[in-house]
Amino acid sequence: MYNLSTILETSAREVPDKEAFVLGPTRLTFAQVDGAASQVANGLAADGIGAGDVVALACPNLPYFPIVYFGILKAGATVLPVSVLLTGEEIAYLLADSGAKDFFCFEGTVDLPLGEAGRTGFERVATCETLRIITADPVDASPFEGVSTLGALMGNQSSDFDTVQRAGDDIAVVLYTSGTTGHPKGAELSHTNILLNAVVSRDLWSSSDDVVMLTLPLFHVFGQVVLMVACTMAGATMVLVPRFEPGAVLKALQDENVTVFAGVPTMYWALLNHPTDGVDLERIKGNLRMCASGGASLPVEVLRAFEAKFEVAILEGYGLSETSPVATFNHPHKERKPGSVGTPVWGVEIRVVDENNEDVGVGEPGEVLIRGHCVMRGYLNKPEATAEAFRGGWFHSGDIGQLDEDGYLYIVDRLKDMIIRGGFNVYPREVEEVLMGHEAVSLVAVIGVPHEKYGEEIKAIAVPNVGAELDPDALIAWSKAHLAAYKYPRIVEIRDSLPMNATGKILKKELRG
Repeated sequence: MYNLSTILETSAREVPDKEAFVLGPTRLTFAQVDGAASQVANGLAADGIGAGDVVALACPNLPYFPIVYFGILKAGATVLPVSVLLTGEEIAYLLADSGAKDFFCFEGTVDLPLGEAGRTGFERVATCETLRIITADPVDASPFEGVSTLGALMGNQSSDFDTVQRAGDDIAVVLYTSGTTGHPKGAELSHTNILLNAVVSRDLWSSSDDVVMLTLPLFHVFGQVVLMVACTMAGATMVLVPRFEPGAVLKALQDENVTVFAGVPTMYWALLNHPTDGVDLERIKGNLRMCASGGASLPVEVLRAFEAKFEVAILEGYGLSETSPVATFNHPHKERKPGSVGTPVWGVEIRVVDENNEDVGVGEPGEVLIRGHCVMRGYLNKPEATAEAFRGGWFHSGDIGQLDEDGYLYIVDRLKDMIIRGGFNVYPREVEEVLMGHEAVSLVAVIGVPHEKYGEEIKAIAVPNVGAELDPDALIAWSKAHLAAYKYPRIVEIRDSLPMNATGKILKKELRG
């Protein structure tokens, strides 16, 4: 019996006065965060929240997120992280589907009306009993009449709490998948799932001497487990960035002497292309010791250009919400292969199989299957979807990958993104990698569009480099010379930007219309 929140309690005991979370002038030590989390737990317990109850949390990367997150866990409840970009209708679905009893929601800003969306969602769900608004200043009153606040819950509560012990396979967090097809599903991550993934992540790249930037959303599994939970376990200092903006990130990298940066590919692309006037690039380079990338495949052209500019290695990893998330990584003590997401982490196994669940040969594409401590318990209240995902005893990722002779995994594409043109399989990522080699292309996404003759046709949506001219016909001609006849795009659209979600993933669903 134990509880995931003990990792915070351990750091608070061993390094109580060390800075844990930093946001501008706000500097909270591990002891302060643990004490505040205990106040949240005491307040929840007084309201009858306990073991097995689900409590939702919608909050940007502010110190309130870890305080409430660990407070919910201390109380023995399950955390339901909610994206800050969801609409009221989408929030209502998550609250109802998960059976959440309580909902902590940040009040929002003019640009991010989260409080309004949260209240709208809450009012549509009769089973969710209490809405608690997280105000920017804890002493502020709620902006909504009759709605309580986090500050009111914590007021006069003790900073000591006897943490509720849970079994290792009890659910600590329910993470909803992005829902690219139909409604999202809730992945049930146990205390053991997250604890062991945090141990793996800490041992791979984090230490108590590190200053780690948290610009990835904490409601997402990458930012939450690989960064917040693992760094709390390591006793590292975490610099919070509520919203990714390349100029602000560069300044924070400089001012806070950040040693580790983790992001998704579009973040690296944005930092690479942002002017560095006004920041001390040499200071940034002198402090950064490593970078990590995940969430999607990092184009090799972006990886090499970023590493050259910032003089730091980017280590790629791979995983999903359903795998807590890290399943493979380019281990620091092993050979690093650009373009690969590395080899399985400790305690995890990987297979690549064909449609008959038979292992494919070296270098051949197939679906990636995963087995080990990182894999979720199942999808919340969805036994059929769980059985389908675990057919044959392995978790079916829905990703297409291939293994090389050394066991390094390369992600080719998402199974659902594969284009079938005239009976030939075309993997968009392969086409994107080639197009990124064009001197005028800064960013590109490749999708399949309906075609009367071929079933699907290949379309590329490209963003040109700053100041570059990019002609669609010229890019088609160039791609024809660099790709097989069935692979090059017959349709090219030029845009100033590509739609992205809160974690920086390109939204191909929106591009398909």
